[in-house]
Amino acid sequence: MPASRATDARRAAVLGSPIAHSLSPQLHTAAYRALGLDDWTYDRFDVDEAALPGFFRSLGAEEWAGLSLTMPLKRAVIPLLDGVTDTAASVEAVNTVVFHADGRRTGDNTDIPGLVAALHEQGVEKVESAAILGAGATASSALAALARICTGEVVVHVRSRQRADEMRGWGEKLGVPVRIAAWDDAARAFEAPLVISTTPKGSTDHLVDAVPARVGTLFDVIYDPWPTPLAAAWQQRGGPVLSGLDLLVHQAVFQFEQFTGDTRPVLGAMREAAWKSLG
Repeated sequence: MPASRATDARRAAVLGSPIAHSLSPQLHTAAYRALGLDDWTYDRFDVDEAALPGFFRSLGAEEWAGLSLTMPLKRAVIPLLDGVTDTAASVEAVNTVVFHADGRRTGDNTDIPGLVAALHEQGVEKVESAAILGAGATASSALAALARICTGEVVVHVRSRQRADEMRGWGEKLGVPVRIAAWDDAARAFEAPLVISTTPKGSTDHLVDAVPARVGTLFDVIYDPWPTPLAAAWQQRGGPVLSGLDLLVHQAVFQFEQFTGDTRPVLGAMREAAWKSLG
């Protein structure tokens, strides 16, 4: 049942810089309309690290329900909060801020359960091993998600020694056995039952010809343009493929529930809004 706060007019927004590309306003607004929360609004604001403290102080708890955060604010916001969940602390990154009635502002990370929920939707409940392409911020969230579903080793393909050290550190913190492999050997990742590609657009295009005849599941965090060459090649081999859009909508559902207190289903409305926005 929805909480009482969901009947009141409230505001939410996504912050980041740049932010014009964000689909979050379309997703959350679609959820509001689907459930009759017509007095709720969701905006976007271009806010960088320097502007964040002042912007944050200007928001009142009576009006604001929560914030979604994207780069470069996921770590910069932590000193401004009254507390963070264990999930957010595990990767030292917050993408969700909840404004509480008592004035507290707490942080969470919905990317991690969102990634797990997206995999569960595709029937991926547990895997014996996995591979990650890339070692940036998204890779740490992917590793945290794998801590929940992977029973064995995670191989991470990286370009730099610094990134390798960082991923080893995350593995130790999360209790995940991590083996670092060279980016030049990234095609070896395709032997794993689950491959999560966290790299920018174009980074894996050269690996298309290396996709084997038999593949497991691919989670490519890019969603525009879609499909990526890697995802298209994977689909041609008959393997299950998830996109960044799957992650986006699932993590947004968790945000919506925290902001509104309403747990009625909104995944379908959000996904439809995302498809329409991408044309």
